[in-house]
Amino acid sequence: MTGATDIRPGDVARAAQVLLDAERSRTARGPITGLWPDLDLTTAYTIQFEALRRRLDRGERLIGVKLGLTSRAKQRRMGIDYPSLAWLTDAMVLPAGAPLPRERLIHPRAEPEIVFVMGERLVGPGVTAATALRAVASVHGGIEVIDSRYRDFKFTMQDAVADNSSSGLFVLGPVSVAPERLDLAHEACLLEVDGQVEDAATGAAVQGHPAEALALAANLLGARGLAIEPGWLVLTGGMTDAVHVTPGARVAAHFTTLGTVTLAGG
Repeated sequence: MTGATDIRPGDVARAAQVLLDAERSRTARGPITGLWPDLDLTTAYTIQFEALRRRLDRGERLIGVKLGLTSRAKQRRMGIDYPSLAWLTDAMVLPAGAPLPRERLIHPRAEPEIVFVMGERLVGPGVTAATALRAVASVHGGIEVIDSRYRDFKFTMQDAVADNSSSGLFVLGPVSVAPERLDLAHEACLLEVDGQVEDAATGAAVQGHPAEALALAANLLGARGLAIEPGWLVLTGGMTDAVHVTPGARVAAHFTTLGTVTLAGG
């Protein structure tokens, strides 16, 4: 239950735990900014990092980062002009072919992504798209299942960042391609639900080029004294709008070169 003493402004630890509790109990809640109206973005990232620390303390393993709000259309809807950054742990991996575990989710939505597997450490600031791409070992298609802890997916940018950018689960596609063999800006994707095309986009929808998103992630982390590590996965952001995943639905993302990634709605 959300009450007047749910979160007090300035209480980072409490905010992190409340969001983790909402995730565990599958209970949608009101946005943090409803109780902490002057929450700023820096503090929101501090809440996010505290939640990550607690995830790691309970046995999860850090495996990468993800970008959110990388498309210009989504940024306009949120009234911002920059993406968000969040963490990936091994508990967020959904094995290919496994049904969506609905008992872990509140209101799942799916979006196709271009995913990088890193071959080298990438340290900002000053990382460009070209230098970022040289650090990539392989490229995959993927589907991210986002799942906000906020009621009706209604939140501010600060709320979303504190909530680890609506992290849920993700599926990595089976096709692995070296980055130099791809025209990532023109890599196209058709998003289908139950055989009906719902949306389509190319890699250019992601910050103009997915490598730009990767560079941005490295530079954001670099400003905090962190780096993208070898072996990490980087989800570069939704290429299309996210679609609701209803029980029994079949979601498929068909990429030009990166193959097809499917998701069974559970």
